[in-house]
Amino acid sequence: MADTTTLVIFGASGDLTRRKLVPALYHLDRKGRLPDGFRLVGMARTLESAQGFRADMTSAMQTFAPQSFDPASWETFAGRLDALRGDPAEPGGLLALDQHLRKSEEAAGGRANRLYYLAIPPHIYAEVITGLGQSGMVGESNGWRRVVIEKPFGSDLATARELNLATHRVLGENQVFRIDHYLGKETVQNILVFRFANSIFEPIWNRNYIDHVQITAAESVGVEHRGNFYDRVGVLRDIFQNHLMQLLSIAAMEPPTSFQADALRDERAKVLRAVRVWQPQEVAQHALRGQYEGYLHEEGVRPQSQTETFAALRLYIDNWRWQGVPFFLRSGKSLGGKATGITIQFKSVPHVMFPLPPGQSIRPNSLSLCLQPDEGMHLQFEVKIPDTVTEMRSVDMEFHYDEAFGPGALPDAYERLLLDALMGDASLFARADSIELAWTLIDPLLRAFQSPGAPPLHPYAPGSWGPGASDAFLAAEGRAWRNACGRHIDASGASQAE
Repeated sequence: MADTTTLVIFGASGDLTRRKLVPALYHLDRKGRLPDGFRLVGMARTLESAQGFRADMTSAMQTFAPQSFDPASWETFAGRLDALRGDPAEPGGLLALDQHLRKSEEAAGGRANRLYYLAIPPHIYAEVITGLGQSGMVGESNGWRRVVIEKPFGSDLATARELNLATHRVLGENQVFRIDHYLGKETVQNILVFRFANSIFEPIWNRNYIDHVQITAAESVGVEHRGNFYDRVGVLRDIFQNHLMQLLSIAAMEPPTSFQADALRDERAKVLRAVRVWQPQEVAQHALRGQYEGYLHEEGVRPQSQTETFAALRLYIDNWRWQGVPFFLRSGKSLGGKATGITIQFKSVPHVMFPLPPGQSIRPNSLSLCLQPDEGMHLQFEVKIPDTVTEMRSVDMEFHYDEAFGPGALPDAYERLLLDALMGDASLFARADSIELAWTLIDPLLRAFQSPGAPPLHPYAPGSWGPGASDAFLAAEGRAWRNACGRHIDASGASQAE
């Protein structure tokens, strides 16, 4: 990356730039990972000047990343920051930006690369991308041109297809980087290493040994200041269509032929293509929804809103590896804790040879991949309690990132994703077909939940782990929810060691 490289952030006055993008770029710069000719140009209607933008970003760093802020290195990095007031949705704004970029690029000489980052409202994504094409700002005759698109990628299958069509009229798929910050998390990337770099796990990663899989993304906060947005979206659009589908595809994918982007994304897409699509009449049997008490009083929420803040879903992957193994996905707001993780529940032993005490059974083994916030892995197995005949208890073999690599060793997801976009590595970005495949799975649920005979909207208390119906959802099959660290959690929020 020795050429002049400019990252343009559209919507640079927004929260994403302040909290995530600029701190991530600053950390990359301190690690020496940005190209020598790197510049950041922010564009927004409310930006007054480059000097004001630098001052605002200085304040943001001191607020959101004070532990890593170093005045001397920041001053050097801030010299790479520039800004231009304008609206990228207007042709005049893009033409002014192009002229502004050309001046500095010509002064630097050589090839000039550009990465455009759409940190703007989703409803103008297509408009801005079309404008970039009409303004001649994505032609690659003098350097590469790439566009980063933030989620959401449409609000249903139809709008996702429209956005993909509008994007492909202007850009090649190799120029498009659809960002999902979950894929940038170090712990998510490590799932691939865990599975495919350790010979002891992959042979049992299939229907012969695994009873079921749980994927949880729980948030302890409510909708907070996002009530107006969230009430139009709900948890299925906000979390399931993107984050949980990405985790599902990584956990269930076949070994790729290489670590190249196309090979990895091909295998993830194959998983989504094999997931069984529920028909509207089947949704009530395989999905449930809930809404936390008090949601209707949140600012921006409609008084009679039927928007779900919690959902649980059973899926099946119809292929050789996973046939008959249920995958349980759940996510919600205002739950008993913040936790994201994947639990692999293995099958019980086929025969009990031990004279167990009355009422005791052998608990099946489980493997929990804790993605956040207690990043690590837990393998649960049975041991004999000393000084008993055959009484047993479950114990954990644990790995924690903080203990192994030191506190703060895990970088923010945006560091990896921004660097990959600059390098042109799309491995951790969503491809057009995967986006549409995910919507194909979610659309029937949305239609069923919005139909006159929709499944009930179960209330649940804030601070609990969802409605009681969520526990019953698994209990009917003799199963129970577990968090990512191997503990059972009931609907009241009680956590019981197993």
